[in-house]
Amino acid sequence: MDIAITREVSPAITRCELTHLDRVPIDPARAVAQHDDYCRRLAASGLEVVRLPADPECPDCCFVEDVAVVVDEVAVITMPGAPSRRAETPPVAGALERHRPLVRMQLPATLDGGDVLQLGRRLFVGRTLRTNAEGIDALRQALAPFGYSVAPVEVTGCLHLKSAVTALDEGTVLANREWFDASALRSFEIADVDPSEPGAANVLRIREAVWAHPGNPRTLERLERLGHRIVPVDISEFIKAEAALTCKSLIFRR
Repeated sequence: MDIAITREVSPAITRCELTHLDRVPIDPARAVAQHDDYCRRLAASGLEVVRLPADPECPDCCFVEDVAVVVDEVAVITMPGAPSRRAETPPVAGALERHRPLVRMQLPATLDGGDVLQLGRRLFVGRTLRTNAEGIDALRQALAPFGYSVAPVEVTGCLHLKSAVTALDEGTVLANREWFDASALRSFEIADVDPSEPGAANVLRIREAVWAHPGNPRTLERLERLGHRIVPVDISEFIKAEAALTCKSLIFRR
């Protein structure tokens, strides 16, 4: 059984970090309801869902993807690029150490897991305001003993690499090529988002389905024409927090 580590929504989510978006009101109660729905859907898909408690001092704590990179052999506990988020790591590390040996990043390395796109044994890492060259190198050193390659990717139009590109399967990605250097993925098949929906590239593959926010219907129609089964999952409150579907869980094999 696959495991999904999640974390509850902080009551302080309205004070979340923002980089590319203007702050608009977030409805905390609706965010909690959307997160509950997300977790229930994961469990209904056959995953063991671990729901860690929220921290009222950590507005972004439900975005667990950023504080770890998990592969079959090891979990790398990151050093988030926003200093306000570094207190998020201990509870997630505590949950992960039951399943994987841990490697911990140290400053000056910084890395957000949302910048890491894994395709088989290749990891592409966005160079962003949150992830620096030292962080990319630290991840490379942590994973090289297990045969993984780590390649940097320039990101220009969004917060994280996975805001611009995510995996549909190990050979195909969904991408907004305007937001990152897509030449790094030239050996993969690229499905493009609809130009009118630049934020549609973040989807989450669960079993044989592609989870996607329903606010991008033209892109979803494209994916359906390509043969993908789409599961709409509303995360509208989290989009206001510059987050996406992949941000809200760490999913890995037992």
